[in-house]
Amino acid sequence: NNGFFWDGRSVKLREQALVPIQDHLEMNDNLPNVVSKLNDVRTYRLMFDAAFGNKEITSERIGLALEQYMYSLVSGDSKFDRVQRGLDTFSISEKKGQILFNTEFNPASGIKGADCFHCHGDINFTNNEYLNNGLDSIFTDKGRALVTGRANDEGKFKVPSLRNVEVTGPYMHDGRFKTLEEVVEHYNSGIRFSSTLDPNMHTIRQGLQLTASEKRDLINFMKTLTDQTYLNNPKYR
Repeated sequence: NNGFFWDGRSVKLREQALVPIQDHLEMNDNLPNVVSKLNDVRTYRLMFDAAFGNKEITSERIGLALEQYMYSLVSGDSKFDRVQRGLDTFSISEKKGQILFNTEFNPASGIKGADCFHCHGDINFTNNEYLNNGLDSIFTDKGRALVTGRANDEGKFKVPSLRNVEVTGPYMHDGRFKTLEEVVEHYNSGIRFSSTLDPNMHTIRQGLQLTASEKRDLINFMKTLTDQTYLNNPKYR
């Protein structure tokens, strides 16, 4: 990742880890108070000593420790991964969905795909960019522009990974969509134009024109990215 949060305000994961602790909408605490509370627990003092060479607890070390733990959270045993390794096979519907996912939308040439792969390609199903995917014509949240100060970044948000997307709703930066069906329908019929709309979205401004069965196939493919081994690992709870 090249940045964290929907607008990329934190460059490093260690920075991101400390923000929810302080945000008034989340833990609503402050770092000196957290350091004080951890210093009161002998177990934590010993653990910081083991990790950093002495018992000093600082906000920087808290961020580093949280960062290292989050680096250990690796999801790589979904049905998709097993198919890639030759250990499983897609259903007919899942295979159709994969083809739609990886096919351009170009009705003028008789090609009917869902065009997902431009933004959600590669092994993590994201290009790690900040894009405007046509949610709004007028922006109540300026997104990436709040970080960069550039008008051409208005309405752009980080493209998320689709791994485990089945269980990570609600969707979009503001959680406006509760289901994958709503997400797919946005691209099928709901693209809104604005000056910063991503070029790939221009090709589908009239909607993907997917049938009900095609939308179902596409969602069934996305559900193969769910990794039950990862989700049920007690280490991650």
